[in-house]
Amino acid sequence: MAIKVGVLGFAHGHVNAYCSVWRDRPELGVEVVAGWDHDSERLAKAVDSFGLRACETIAALLDAVDAVVVASETSRHAELVELAAEAGKAIVLQKPISLTTPEADRIVDAVEKAGVPFTLGWQMRVDPQNLQIKELLERGTLGKVLMVRRRHGLGVHLWPWFADSWHNDPTCNRDIWADDSAHAIDFLLWLLGVPETVTAEVETLLDPKVPNDNGIAIFRYPGGPLAEVCCSFTCPAHENTVEIVCERGTIIQNLGDAPSCNIPRPDGSVGLKWFDTATGNWTISDIPSPSSHGERIAALAEPLAEFLHGLRPALATAREGRTALQMVLATYVSSREGRRVRLDDPAIALV
Repeated sequence: MAIKVGVLGFAHGHVNAYCSVWRDRPELGVEVVAGWDHDSERLAKAVDSFGLRACETIAALLDAVDAVVVASETSRHAELVELAAEAGKAIVLQKPISLTTPEADRIVDAVEKAGVPFTLGWQMRVDPQNLQIKELLERGTLGKVLMVRRRHGLGVHLWPWFADSWHNDPTCNRDIWADDSAHAIDFLLWLLGVPETVTAEVETLLDPKVPNDNGIAIFRYPGGPLAEVCCSFTCPAHENTVEIVCERGTIIQNLGDAPSCNIPRPDGSVGLKWFDTATGNWTISDIPSPSSHGERIAALAEPLAEFLHGLRPALATAREGRTALQMVLATYVSSREGRRVRLDDPAIALV
């Protein structure tokens, strides 16, 4: 039997990809039947695209569905999750979990009190090449992990309309660094666990109307590895996305984000490969890179459907979402104050 899903807000465009896949692949057993949005124009577009019922109130939507996808502006996440959890609905929440630590605490409390299924929608946690990277590290194929670098980016700050979007409205969102470096930072959390400290420089380098468009953060894990997240949201093109240095080899991933995946590729481009000093050779992964970043985002729809059917655990729990947020907010404290920041630093809750 298909699970009836409602969408609470269509601000995060990724939800449109999930709805399209669920509509076009009925074997996944997810039927999007209702939508609500405070933005009537955005809701009307969704109704036209997916043939769902437009609900005037959140309560009306919750009465009509088994589960919800919360894809509203980030500032509305806590309220909408609380209402969905109280109504006993399974919840898929678009990243990041919230704007602030107190809001994340509200989400964790609501989900745990109600005992409802809950997951964050982190695409990097289900990307097949990323899963292969994680397997290589967990098997110890190349020995101790010494350094990890994740480059991630978008070209959104080059788009003329982006400055006036909700992403840059402080009543709706923090900024693009908080909104999207969260992907790469959660990737480190998923791959390596919780770091001890964060050191970062986050800057506005292109257009003052779209703040914090470039940044670099270093995450310290006692005894190793050292891990870096490097993000540019003024990036028109790139190639490399992951570099991992181990004691007996190196892992390289290319074409793992929008600036690298959406441009023409040189002949013979390789998505994922690793060098093993034991063999003295490179191994080329047989997992292909998606043809576009949109394909990568849409691929999240199937694991989310499996989660809603109880066939797999949460991609990321509410508590993991809170930890990822702590890691992101620590970069602001470090950049503003010029110091190394522990994840238990009380200044993080004030950001």
